[in-house]
Amino acid sequence: MSKSSLFERHKETLDKGIAASRSREYWTAYPESASPRIYGETASADGEAAFKSYLDKNFDLDQPGTIGTVGSEKSPYGFDLGVTYPKVDAKALVAGVEAIRQDWATASIETRTGICLEILDRINKRSFEIAFSIMHTTGQAFMMAFQAGGPHAQDRGLEAVVYAYEDMTRTPAVARWEKPQGKRDPIVMEKHFTVVPRGIGVVIGCSTFPTWNSYPGLFADLVTGNAVIIKPHPGGILPAAISVQICRDVLAEEGFNPNIVTLAADSVDEPIAKELALRPEVKLIDFTGSTGFGNWLEDNARQALVYTEKAGVNGVIIDSTDNFRGMIGNLAFTLSLYSGQMCTTPQNIFIPQGGIETDDGPKSFDEVVQALAMGVEKLNSDDARACAILGAVQSEATLKRIAEYGKGDNVILASRSVAMDGFDKATIQTPLILKATDESSYSKELFGPISYVVPTKNTEDSLNIFENSVKNNGAISFGIYSTSDAILDQAEAAACRSGVAVSFNLTGGVYVNQTAAFSDFHATGCNPAANAALSDTAYVSNRYRVVQSRKHI
Repeated sequence: MSKSSLFERHKETLDKGIAASRSREYWTAYPESASPRIYGETASADGEAAFKSYLDKNFDLDQPGTIGTVGSEKSPYGFDLGVTYPKVDAKALVAGVEAIRQDWATASIETRTGICLEILDRINKRSFEIAFSIMHTTGQAFMMAFQAGGPHAQDRGLEAVVYAYEDMTRTPAVARWEKPQGKRDPIVMEKHFTVVPRGIGVVIGCSTFPTWNSYPGLFADLVTGNAVIIKPHPGGILPAAISVQICRDVLAEEGFNPNIVTLAADSVDEPIAKELALRPEVKLIDFTGSTGFGNWLEDNARQALVYTEKAGVNGVIIDSTDNFRGMIGNLAFTLSLYSGQMCTTPQNIFIPQGGIETDDGPKSFDEVVQALAMGVEKLNSDDARACAILGAVQSEATLKRIAEYGKGDNVILASRSVAMDGFDKATIQTPLILKATDESSYSKELFGPISYVVPTKNTEDSLNIFENSVKNNGAISFGIYSTSDAILDQAEAAACRSGVAVSFNLTGGVYVNQTAAFSDFHATGCNPAANAALSDTAYVSNRYRVVQSRKHI
C-alpha cells in the first residue's frame, strides 16, 4: 500500500480524534468491550494461544547491537514466562539507529501519521494477545489488562498522534510572502517551513502499565519523525516486545528500515537505562517510575528533553455527602482496583474528627472509617470477585510492604491473601487500611493496596494539608465529597494552585483513579509527581522544531 493510502485509510479516525480533542466529549476509536461481536468469536482464544506461543522461547528481533539474550519475567499468577529477548549493547544500538533514521525524519507528515495510525489499528486487532501478556507480567486481572492495556492505551497513543499532527500542520509547508513597497514593486518571497525531529527518543516503561504509560511517548516521538528505542521494565517486557514487533512490521512494509523502532530489554542486575539516557544521540526521554530515577534523569540527561511521571501521594477529602452508600461503594472499588497499583489510586483519605453530615444522618469519624473498611471487606469477600477486581501484586517489594505495615497497632482493616482457581501461586492481597498517627506516617507514597484514614480538625484543615502535600510530594489525582458548593469551589481553587486534577462527589461508575483519553488530562506537569501531561500540546510540540528557508521570487 502506498504511504499516502495509509493516511487516507485512517483519515476518518484522525478527524474524529481531532474533533474529540477539541470538544472533550466522549469518544473512543477502539472499543473497550471484549465482546466477541466486536473482536471476533475466536479472538480471546486466539489471543491466549498467541501469548502461550511466546513462552519458553526467544523473541527474535533483528536489531543492531545485539550481544546475546536477556529475560526473566515471572507471572504474578505464579509461573515463569521463560521468554528471552535480544540483549543489546547500548552504544552500538544507538549508533545503529542513528545511522538509519534520516529517511523517517524526512518523510512527510502525512506518511508518518498514516503509518502510526496503521500501527495502532494492528495493535488493536491484537488486543487479546497483548492483554494476556499484560495480565501475566503486571498481575492485572484479565478484563483490566484488556481494557487498560489494550483500547485505553491505544486511545492514549492515538491522542498523541492527533495532538502532534495538528501541531505540525498548523504552520504551512510553503508560504508566499509579499511586502508592499508603495510605488515600487512589492518584495516577494517564497518561504518553506520544514518539520525537523530532535533525533532518537528513549521510552522507559514501568512494570505495572507497560503499554498505557509507553504508547503516548512512543507515538509522540514516532509521528514527529524521531526514531524510538523502547526500554521496558525487566518485569514487563513481552507487551512492549509485541508492540515493537508490530511497529517494525508496518515500517518495513512501507519501505522504511524497521530499526526506526527497537527494543532495549535489560535485567535488574544489568540495567542499561542510564547508559541509553546519556548517549548524545538521544534527544528525548519518556519515563514512568520512581521519583529517584526520574529525578536522576532530569538532573543528568542534559542533552535530552525529559518527560517524567514519578511517584505522588494522592488523596480524597470527605466533608459531607448526600449519597453515603454510593460514596462508600465508590471508594471501596477505587481502593481495590488492581490492588492500588495505579499512579492515580488515592492513598490518604482525610476525614474531620468531628464527623460528617450525610443523607443517612450525622456520621462520626469512626462510623465513616468503619463503613469504609466494611465496604472494602464486603466487596472482596467473595474470592472469585476479589480476583477479578484486585488482580495480583506485581512486585515482591509491594508484598513485603503490605506485610510490614500490617503489623502495626493502627490497622483498621487487615490485608488477607486471596486464593484463585487455576493459579495456586498467585500473589493476590486485599487492601490494607491504616489510621494515620502523624503526618510523617502518610506523607510518602506507599505503592500498592495500602491507604490511610487521616483525622483532621475540619475540612479547611484537610484542604490545607492536602494542598501542601501536593506542592511538596506531588499527586496525580484528588477527590472530594461535599454537599457545599462553597467547599467545592475552595477545593477547585486549591487544586489549581497546587496543580492537580480534582473530581467531585464520585458515587457512580466513574472513579478518581480513572481517566478517559481525549477528555481527561492525565497529570498536569504542575507538581512534583509529573513534569508533563497526557496529552496536551506541550507534550508533543517540543519533540520537533521548524526550520525555515526563503528565497526571492
